[in-house]
Amino acid sequence: MHPFSLVRPKTVREAVNAAAQAGADTRFIAGGTTLYDLMKLNIEQPRQVIDISGIADLSRIETDGGQLRFGALAPMSAVAADAVVSRDHPVLAEALAKAASQQLRNMATVGGNLLQRTRCPYFRNGAGGIYPCNKREPGSGCAAIGGLDRGQAVLGTSEACTAVSPGDWPVALVAVDAMIEVLGPDGSRSVPAGELYRLPGDAPHLEFTLARGEMITAIVVRKTNAGRVSTYHKIRDRESYAFALASAAVVLDFDGERIQQSRIALGGVATRPWRAPDAERLLAGERLTPELALAAGHASFREARAGRHNAFKLELGARTVADALLIAAERRR
Repeated sequence: MHPFSLVRPKTVREAVNAAAQAGADTRFIAGGTTLYDLMKLNIEQPRQVIDISGIADLSRIETDGGQLRFGALAPMSAVAADAVVSRDHPVLAEALAKAASQQLRNMATVGGNLLQRTRCPYFRNGAGGIYPCNKREPGSGCAAIGGLDRGQAVLGTSEACTAVSPGDWPVALVAVDAMIEVLGPDGSRSVPAGELYRLPGDAPHLEFTLARGEMITAIVVRKTNAGRVSTYHKIRDRESYAFALASAAVVLDFDGERIQQSRIALGGVATRPWRAPDAERLLAGERLTPELALAAGHASFREARAGRHNAFKLELGARTVADALLIAAERRR
């Protein structure tokens, strides 16, 4: 690990000012469950680390009124355990509860979790030039393409990168149309959750749409009746402490027995949290049956492109979506 200086601001504005003064070689840190790992692997080498964990205002969980608002420093475990979140938006509570281990969820924050980087083995284990990785060293190539790609993405890939987006929480936030509040040197703004992430294209190292010096301050979710008819369904190699091979966040809005509107987002199969508009259109105005649910699942993967070892994700992903639709639908009764 390389030497770095540590700054502990007392307010959000102090943190943003410190980042603006330090330039590109600075990183914010909260729970540290991602950044410390990347620093030890020499993937991240900041000259300055800004510890925002002591900013009390960023830890609030607000559930009154017509929205849910989570401060960026709220622990994942605290949001998952909140009674209002579990009742009104189970998709959010389940996405958090199925992520990592209890110990990590106690440390990790809901804001920091949005910015975790891929677990692609070539990205994490290729320090020192052992394996080429365009995310780590732009222009060096992608060892996963044509390599061991069982865990790689099948949606949103490019000729430069197939690394899968690792998060569960971001997938759920995309499904509920969450807004991300951001503060930077030029002021505050709100970003739709899905627009926080970039496709890899020919520049996979550019992963997020945050400007230099910007930090996430809160996550806002509008309360809806459909939020109760929701789920996060995750398939993985083992039941706990594992990243998704395929996952689906589903929110359903019924008009009688027919689906008026659906929101479906996929995880474990794409280079960023992935919305499935083809499946959503297929379901509109229809009565949900197991057959229709599976058809919607297959529609979610119409544009998928498999590699050497991950073609199984197309059918696994389709069935994950189908199961999630049926689980969510049961919750309206």
